[in-house]
Amino acid sequence: MTSWTEESLLSIRERAYRHLKNLILEGELKTGDRLIERELAEKLNISRTPIREALFRLESQGFVKTIPRKGVIVADISEKEILETFTILSSLESLAAKLAAQKLDDATEKKFKECIERVEEQLKSTETDYAELHSELNYLLYSAAKNSKLYEILGGLTDYIRAFAKRGFKKEGWPRQSMEEHLAIMKAICNREVEMAEYLTKIHIENSKNAYIEATTGEKEVSTTI
Repeated sequence: MTSWTEESLLSIRERAYRHLKNLILEGELKTGDRLIERELAEKLNISRTPIREALFRLESQGFVKTIPRKGVIVADISEKEILETFTILSSLESLAAKLAAQKLDDATEKKFKECIERVEEQLKSTETDYAELHSELNYLLYSAAKNSKLYEILGGLTDYIRAFAKRGFKKEGWPRQSMEEHLAIMKAICNREVEMAEYLTKIHIENSKNAYIEATTGEKEVSTTI
């Protein structure tokens, strides 16, 4: 019997797009790095067409830009743009929390309770790498809102800001605090406390933004002393 996986169902152009976007988000491709179609195609062992399409798509989202006589490079996203994105994320993610609490059904409540248990167990351990779980919790919240357009928009914003939000995790104590805040949000949703879920989410995004600001300020101070 054929076993179908998400990977097998993705088109080559979608795989190329996701691969390049992840390289940017994870910092393997840095601001100013050139993205040469021929080299990328050879490296991924595919034709240049899906690479070209992936680069067009990434440029439309602001991840790369085309410079005359230089070609496509990884874009330098300004701190102003990042902070503006945090502001938008605050409004939309708190809306998702509100809708999740209002529309909570048995199946979704079960998923939240399973995640609550996982977070509580992780907080008891010495494990400090919360990145993967953090992303999973975000997408659970977005899907729980049961609004496809909101899910799409939040997914795009989260991808856009992920690389920068991760800098905030360098702030001492923030990774654990972030998980504790997610825990409180999920419990509020499970208790159908609509206003509390919305409020806690706004506070969480504000704290995420402040952690990012503190981390980048620290990086700048270090660079000026070297």
